Order: sequence, then structure tokens, then C-alpha cells
Amino acid sequence: MTTPVYKRVLLKLSGEALMGEDQFGINRASIEHMVEDVVDAAKLGVEMAIVIGGGNIFRGVAPGAKGMDRATADYMGMLATVINSLALADAMEQAGLTARVMSAIGIDQVVESYVRPKALQYLEEGKVVVFAAGTGNPFFTTDTAAALRGAEMGAEIVLKATKVDGVYSADPMKDASASRYSHITFDEAIEKHLEVMDAAAFALCRDQKLPIKIFSILKHGALKRVLLGEDEGTLVHL
Repeated sequence: MTTPVYKRVLLKLSGEALMGEDQFGINRASIEHMVEDVVDAAKLGVEMAIVIGGGNIFRGVAPGAKGMDRATADYMGMLATVINSLALADAMEQAGLTARVMSAIGIDQVVESYVRPKALQYLEEGKVVVFAAGTGNPFFTTDTAAALRGAEMGAEIVLKATKVDGVYSADPMKDASASRYSHITFDEAIEKHLEVMDAAAFALCRDQKLPIKIFSILKHGALKRVLLGEDEGTLVHL
């Protein structure tokens, strides 16, 4: 078996990727497609923790939250990530993986609360840990939660799985000459105003010397190629 270049990773999934071709909610085919890639990664022996967004259901800055208190809207968004986490964990269990959902807000009748030593134990046992409810605080995105949990878990890299296959010099949908960066430094990303992650998440990763890899979750097998160190997506590093 080919040896992966990472032993432990934090995978950040966007909630929007769960929608597939639907306008909102969870598309079963899309979630099964993602889980296939996670299963392949697990077979490599990589310890994996996952943070998933809630933008397919609700988010604090969405048009539907207009006029709503921002903190209240953000708490609703956290609950949306719990729904996504449960759906993802269920799909992984059905695919033969053992998954554990841990929430940053207390809803013990649904999922267990986040406790760092327990999460580390699960990872060492080969379980996939899904972190729900972001950081547990309003005004912080799930990008920030991914950076935070990645640092807490001792992950070697944060893998941000999106709908695009990396960071480009310009919008590839508008500029045919746009080129994909295979790698770029944190300072270069800041200088070029590249929207890699939100500012708080980006700063935390940089300060903790935690590299970020941006790749497309819609490309089947991309996650495995990233873990094997192949030229997939864009690496942001010091």
C-alpha cells in the first residue's frame, strides 16, 4: 500500500457540498460520494477528524437571517452543523467506518459534548471524529472551528474541501487565463488578498504553523491524492 504523507488530518467540509444539485438540504448521493473518499482515506491508515459547515441548511449571514439578531442566527447555524454531522456520521457507519460526533454545545441526548482527551482517544482508536456546532460561540465560522480543532487535535494539516480545485490567480469562471497555484505562502495569500479561509481561521493556522490544503471534494479520489502527496489542489504554508 502506498504510504500517506500525513498521519492525522482535519478535514473541513462545506455544508453546500452536501446539496449536490439541490437548492438546499442534504443530497444523499452527494454525501455518499464524500463518504466513499473518506473510506478510501481511512484505508490508508490516516487518522481523520472532520468539521462540516451548515450553509446548506442555514447560516448566520444568509439572506434568511436578515433582521435577525446575529448571535441568535449563528446559534441556529450551529444546530444546522449538528444535523449535517449526524447525517455524515450515519453515512460513514453504513459504509463500515466507526464515527463519533462531538458537539461544542451541550445536546447530550443527541450527541456527546466535545472533550479534547476523549476526541484524541477516538482518533487513536481509528474512529472518525466529526466536530459539530463550530466553536460553540457566535461570530466565529466553521473555518475557524476547523483551524481550532486541527490545532487541538495535533493535526498535521487542515484540508479544506470545497467546490473548486484550489486557489487561482483569478476567478477561473471569469478568466480563462487564470492559473492554479500548486502552493503559496501565508504571506503571499495575504498580499494577494486570496480568500483562502476567513481571517480568524487563516491567522490561527499561520500562527500555529498549520498548513492548509484547498481542493475539490467534487473530484472523486482527490482526498486520497492529497493524502498521498500528489499534485492536487493548493497548499498554503509558511
